[in-house]
Amino acid sequence: MSTSIAAAAPEGRTHLTRIRALVTALERVPYSVLAIPLRLAVATVFWNSGTTKLADWAATVQLFEDEYKVPLLPPDVAAHIAAGIELSTPVLLVLGFLTRPAAFVLLGMTTVIEVFVYPQAWPTHIQWAAMLLVLLCRGPGAFSIDRWLWRRFGQR
Repeated sequence: MSTSIAAAAPEGRTHLTRIRALVTALERVPYSVLAIPLRLAVATVFWNSGTTKLADWAATVQLFEDEYKVPLLPPDVAAHIAAGIELSTPVLLVLGFLTRPAAFVLLGMTTVIEVFVYPQAWPTHIQWAAMLLVLLCRGPGAFSIDRWLWRRFGQR
């Protein structure tokens, strides 16, 4: 009669060992791999918003006059600034170029949207902010123009 070590181990220990192995494997995923979907997800949200603004500029300005009402800025100026940010920063994020400044700008824009425009949408905005904070604090990862530039020029 032969018994294996696994069979001799209590059932709970086998599951715990498997869970530990899974956690260890997940912790080995490089940040650079995780940064790519973060950059793409945030870029998609803001790019889609920017292209929607361009699709019907008159309706966009009307929204800024009637619904958005950003303080201190005339609606047409606020619309131009918002569209400019939403069409430029996603490109930077996808390329991983000036990632931290782009994340900072989008974090500011998210804050303005949350505080002045749609405060009830905080569950969505906190998701955007979380992704942007990771990019701001950790950068774009190895697969980026920022990293290439740093390696090329930053070490001198």
